[in-house]
Amino acid sequence: MKNFILIIFLLFSLQGFSQIYDPVEWSASVEKVSESENEYLLIFSAEIEAGWHLYAQDVPENGPIPTTFSYEKNDNYELLGETEEEEGITVDDPVFEMRIKYFEDKASFQQRIVLLKEAAIINASVEFMVCDDERCLPPSLEEFTLTVPAGGINPSADPSIFNDNVDLEEPVDISNEVETGITSAKENKNGLWSIFFIAFLSGFAALLTPCVFPMIPMTVSYFTKQSKTRAKGIRNAIIYGISIVVIYVLLGTAVTAIFGADSLNALATNVWFNLIFFAILVIFAISFFGAFDIMLPNSWANKVDSQADRGGIIGIFFMALALAIVSFSCTGPIVGTLLVQAASKGGIAPIVGMLGFSLAIALPFALFAAFPGWMNTLPKSGGWLNTVKVFLGFLELALAFKFLSQADLVLQLHLLEREVFIAIWIAIFGTLALYLFGKIKLPHDSPLESISVGRLIMGLLVLTFTIYLIPGLWGAPLNFISAFPPPLEYSESPYGVGYTKNVASGTAANAKLPEGAHLMPPHDILVFNDFERGLEYAEEVGKPVMLDFTGWACVNCRKMEQNVWPKQRILDILKNDIVLISLYVDDKRDLPEEDTYTSEITGKEITTVGQKWSDFQISRFEANAQPFYVLLDASGEKLNEPAAYTPDPDEYYQWLQEGISAYKD
Repeated sequence: MKNFILIIFLLFSLQGFSQIYDPVEWSASVEKVSESENEYLLIFSAEIEAGWHLYAQDVPENGPIPTTFSYEKNDNYELLGETEEEEGITVDDPVFEMRIKYFEDKASFQQRIVLLKEAAIINASVEFMVCDDERCLPPSLEEFTLTVPAGGINPSADPSIFNDNVDLEEPVDISNEVETGITSAKENKNGLWSIFFIAFLSGFAALLTPCVFPMIPMTVSYFTKQSKTRAKGIRNAIIYGISIVVIYVLLGTAVTAIFGADSLNALATNVWFNLIFFAILVIFAISFFGAFDIMLPNSWANKVDSQADRGGIIGIFFMALALAIVSFSCTGPIVGTLLVQAASKGGIAPIVGMLGFSLAIALPFALFAAFPGWMNTLPKSGGWLNTVKVFLGFLELALAFKFLSQADLVLQLHLLEREVFIAIWIAIFGTLALYLFGKIKLPHDSPLESISVGRLIMGLLVLTFTIYLIPGLWGAPLNFISAFPPPLEYSESPYGVGYTKNVASGTAANAKLPEGAHLMPPHDILVFNDFERGLEYAEEVGKPVMLDFTGWACVNCRKMEQNVWPKQRILDILKNDIVLISLYVDDKRDLPEEDTYTSEITGKEITTVGQKWSDFQISRFEANAQPFYVLLDASGEKLNEPAAYTPDPDEYYQWLQEGISAYKD
């Protein structure tokens, strides 16, 4: 029985690699807007299978293809405005470096029309694409015929579904739920935890600034000396800490309530917002360097301080509020940065961020009140506090260029390409290293006869990071900071600064390539983009073929190419042991008229190169997701079962070895 169950399981597992997916079911209806006007709503509803995601109508340039509605014009009706959609879910995609909106479970779209005659037959269509956490599907086209009115408000809609792979740009495949937030529940949970953790660390950084650190022993001593008993002193210190938490959480709540999650998300991707926040962070950084102090009005502090004398819980609360106001010149830039970062996540993220930040600030006051002897272990206030403040200023300055880069990417100005961004960071962190080593002195620094061991170690770490950045100028991926600089393709050269291979010797090198082949940068993998030519070459050289069904905008395809293929043992196979044929199912080039045909699978006319390869994938391998890899012999027979997105290099290597061994046998 166990063997039988295992066989059944394996059969279903193998079937999963060759399945034709159709995860979206559409329906359409018509509703009258009002009795007095001839206005109607065309309502299009999509039921989406669990785990799959439908993209919104508005997607930034160079992102995935959006959901697109088309309406056949006639004289019987007129469109009013654009097709509207629901709120959906917006995530921050690290590969495209942009905010992308999608729908899960269900989606609804509405188009308002005005009826110009007694009735109208409206032919409409929607082109859409979906992906799950491992694969993307080519776009499908669904057509509707709606009659308005039709003896009632809910007339028939005749949808016809075609998995016809029309002019496709592969949907962005956000593959990992934690990394990219595709599955909303896990994304929200992990995203909020990451915000909390970062905010908590930022709170500890704020503690080590000249505005906050000296307040710890002063405040704790006040509570312990003014209280009649030690227990009461601990209680008052705890209330003080709780008050700090309440104040900052209220700030996060206010930001969320005033602007709203949707507005915050929109702001975080707005060009002008990114430019303004770049300027604000630069100002914060200059302030941390000691050029000036950013302070709230003194009248605020005076009024709050007067309330702190009232005693009791209210007095303690106002003491905490006075701390927040007085320390604003140090904590304000950190709090502002945290709020913007949290706001980009939407929802309650600003509240969670302020909770983490304030807990880090509040904990020392409660702990040192409970264990006052610990205060003897605290280092004395001194010039090192200003060093911490300057250090944070350098971090603020480096982060500022991330926002400037976002604006440049959206506008596609190519003013802050990858090499320029990395060069700026090298300059910033290189200068920070010199500062930590005592080679640069800023206005509020104390005289420095020697540097401490801690400062030396930190300087070495910063110098190491600076040196790590340098190869990025020559095309190194810099995976450690991959979320910050522009993507690899947004650069002056895919081979890196100063690399002249394609300029100087590219013509001679390409002259030796087989017809129809080219070298894929940056690893120079020989690749064909035509199946027949690649198969002929494989037969000529006696090597197996790897079909790579891919797409220009397929994120998981890029992840395989950037993270898995460069592994040396895999790269050796791709360059030496197989013939790679990459077939782009979103290639929009028109086929020659004599090569167009009608698909036996979809019944649609195949007119583009991408449609041809997508139809080939469906008809030959009964699959329509990308990436999709197939190992074949020179006669076109499969050597093993195809593979899909495989982020584990060991697993992918074993799959390649299995196919190559079958070919040799």
